[in-house]
Amino acid sequence: MTTIAKPASTTAADKAAAFAKGLDGVIGGQTAVCSIEQDKLIYRGYEIHDLAEHATFEEVAFLMLEGHRPDVPALRRFKAELVAERALHPAVVSFIESSAGWLASGRAVPMDVLRTAISILGHTDPDCQDNSAAAELRKSKRLLAKIPTIIGHMQNVIDGRGIIGRELGGDPTLDHAANMLYMMTGRKPSKDEARVLDVSLILYAEHEFNASTFTSRVIAGTLSDMHGAVCGAVAALKGPLHGGANEAAMDMLKEMLASFGEAGIGTPKVDAWMDNAFTTKRKLMGFGHRVYKNGDHRAGILHGLGKKMAATLQGNFGGIPAPKWFELGEQVQKIMHTKKNIHPNVDFPCGMTYFIMGIPVPQYTPIFVAARITGWCAHIMEQHSDNRLIRPLSIYTGPAEKKWNG
Repeated sequence: MTTIAKPASTTAADKAAAFAKGLDGVIGGQTAVCSIEQDKLIYRGYEIHDLAEHATFEEVAFLMLEGHRPDVPALRRFKAELVAERALHPAVVSFIESSAGWLASGRAVPMDVLRTAISILGHTDPDCQDNSAAAELRKSKRLLAKIPTIIGHMQNVIDGRGIIGRELGGDPTLDHAANMLYMMTGRKPSKDEARVLDVSLILYAEHEFNASTFTSRVIAGTLSDMHGAVCGAVAALKGPLHGGANEAAMDMLKEMLASFGEAGIGTPKVDAWMDNAFTTKRKLMGFGHRVYKNGDHRAGILHGLGKKMAATLQGNFGGIPAPKWFELGEQVQKIMHTKKNIHPNVDFPCGMTYFIMGIPVPQYTPIFVAARITGWCAHIMEQHSDNRLIRPLSIYTGPAEKKWNG
C-alpha cells in the first residue's frame, strides 16, 4: 500500500496540528478496491445500485477477489471452486459442537465462536503461512466458502439439532446465499428470500477503510498471515459501533414493541419512546455514518427489498405481521430525520429484513462477516502486494518527565 502522508511530525506542536481523534478525515492509504463518495459507493469501478440490481453475490465476490468482472466460464469455475471448499475440517466442526455450552451460558456469542473457528481454519489450511499472491487467492476462496458453513453449523448447535450438510457443507445445488440459509434452518429458502439475502451480502461486501478492514490491513502490514488478519477484522466488526449495529438496531425495535405493543405503532407512543431516548442521551443504533452525511445509499436498497418481501409473508414475526416491523421502522426513521436530521445506515433495514426471514438476531453480524470477507481478503492481498508497515504517531498526555530517584 502506498501511503499518502506528510513527513512524520516530531514536535508536540506539529503533532497537535495534525491530530484528528479517531483518525477522522485522515487519509490512511490508497486502494483500488472501493471508492466511497457522498452519492456513490463503487466496487472496483461498479456502482452499488447497479450491482444490487444486476449482479449476484458470487459475481461481486469474484470481482473483489480476482479483480475484474467474470465472464460466464470464469463464474462457473469460481462457483465450482467455492462449492468444493464448503465443507469444514473435522477439527473445526468438533470445536463448533463443543461451543454449545459457552453459547448457552453467554460466555461466548456467535461472533466469538466464528472468530475462533476461523483461527482453527488457519491451522488446517496448507497455504496458511504463504503470503504469495496465488496462495492468498486460494485462501480467500476457502474463507469465502467456509464461513457460511461455520455459521450454519453453529446455528444448528444453538438450536440443538444435528449438523446440516456436515459432509458437503450444505447443498451443492444451491447458490452461496441460499445455501447459508439452508444450513442454518434446514429449509430450502424461497427465491425471494435467497435473492434478498444475496443482495444484502452484496451491500455488505466492501466499504473502503472502515474499522475492521483497516484492522486487517494493519495486521497484514506486519506481514502476518491472512487468517490472523481476518481474525482481527472479526474482532473489530463484533463491536456495536461497527458490525454489531445491525443486531443492536433490531434489539431496539423489539424493545420498543415490548413497551407499547402493536397498537402503538403509528401513534405518538413511538414519538414518546424516541423523545425519552433523546432526553436520556441513549445511542440509537442503525443511524448515522462517519462518512455519509446525506444518507447511506445501501439503506434504501435493502429497506425496499425487505419491505417488498414483508408484504408477501403470512403469519406473525415476533408477535406482529412482517409489514408492521417496516411500518415501525419508517416511523422511527422519520422521527430521527425530523428531530435530529440523522439518516439510517444499512444496519437499520438489515435488522428488520433478517428478522422477518427468521434469522436469529445474534447471527446478523456473523452473516456480515460472510459478506465482508470478500472486501477484507481483497484489502489484505492489496496490502501484501505493496506493503509498508502502518505505524502512526501519537500525542503523549501522561505526566511530565521526572526522576526515578528524585
